[in-house]
Amino acid sequence: MSVDDPAPVADEQATKDEPVPKPRSAETDDLPFGKPGRPFRRSPFSIGFAGGLGLVLAYATYLAARNALGILVLIFIALFLAIGLNPAVVRLRRIGVPRGGAVAIVALALVLVLAGAIGALVPPLVTQVGDFITAAPGYIEALQRNDTINDLVGQFDLVDRAKSLASPETLSRALGGVFGGAKLLFGTIFQVLTVLVLTIYFMASFDKMKSAAYGLVPASRRERVRLLSDEILAKVGAYIVGALAIAVLAGISAFVFSMIVGLAYPFALAVVVAVCDLIPQIGATIGAVIVTIVAFADSLTVGIAAAVFFIVYQQIENYLIYPKVMRKSVKVSDVAAIVAALVGVGLFGVLGALVAIPAVAALQLIVREVVMPRQEAR
Repeated sequence: MSVDDPAPVADEQATKDEPVPKPRSAETDDLPFGKPGRPFRRSPFSIGFAGGLGLVLAYATYLAARNALGILVLIFIALFLAIGLNPAVVRLRRIGVPRGGAVAIVALALVLVLAGAIGALVPPLVTQVGDFITAAPGYIEALQRNDTINDLVGQFDLVDRAKSLASPETLSRALGGVFGGAKLLFGTIFQVLTVLVLTIYFMASFDKMKSAAYGLVPASRRERVRLLSDEILAKVGAYIVGALAIAVLAGISAFVFSMIVGLAYPFALAVVVAVCDLIPQIGATIGAVIVTIVAFADSLTVGIAAAVFFIVYQQIENYLIYPKVMRKSVKVSDVAAIVAALVGVGLFGVLGALVAIPAVAALQLIVREVVMPRQEAR
């Protein structure tokens, strides 16, 4: 190559002017597994395949949800309780209690309330069954001395039918029924313990669960979603606290009335009224009917007094107590509450009735803050 040829000098100068590229690292602080590549090109085949795969996954998800419906209901109940009990945990933390200690205190209170309710309901049930078994021979003797009963026994051949009922096949079916009852009992105990344990876990990790859920939202909308979600959770918590307060007040009122008129097992009746009162709109009536029936079984005067008492108390609860406790926190109209409770009962039973009002409150908030502004901006 000749000296007059300027190409090597130009190449050397260009090499000096260009910055030396730094070696690309597969890891960075924000992307420890490397930078994602460009998305695949969309083609009719890929779109169709993705659509078909989506349908298959949707159907598989439906089957899985249907098979695990019982567990999902327990998880939902536990999450609902955790949301309602979280304000108590927050208040304990404000006075200096660590989160673990606050969760432990609230969980202990929940266990004590549950144990108290079981302790109030089980002994009367056992006592009544024992009294019936003890008095059963006397009932049979009284029936045997009745001529009309003896004529019916001979006319309808009740003795032979009783012998057929005592056959081995019938006894085996009855034994299966006993095992079925035992299975139902232990299944109920397992479900209660599962809900209790899940509620404690959800309360302990409530903040982490919220942060993880908000992390799934795009960053541009995360703050607004967080504000709306926190308001919805606050409404759910306020509803549960208000419902518990109203139920406790109804139970105390029923206990005082039962003590005054001398009904048996007043604490058990108060627990029944309080539990039924948790069901919106119709629960208080159910509890009142149960206690009134028990009162009529005691005497006609006490039954009339119970009917009058619960009619007056329900008017006070519906028009004085409930508006002051619930409407200021949840802000759901009476018509919306009644319709929501009826639809919830029709769809999901008692569980639907419990979550109907906070669901309507959340829906109203979303409509007011999201749907209406978009409609006004068009």
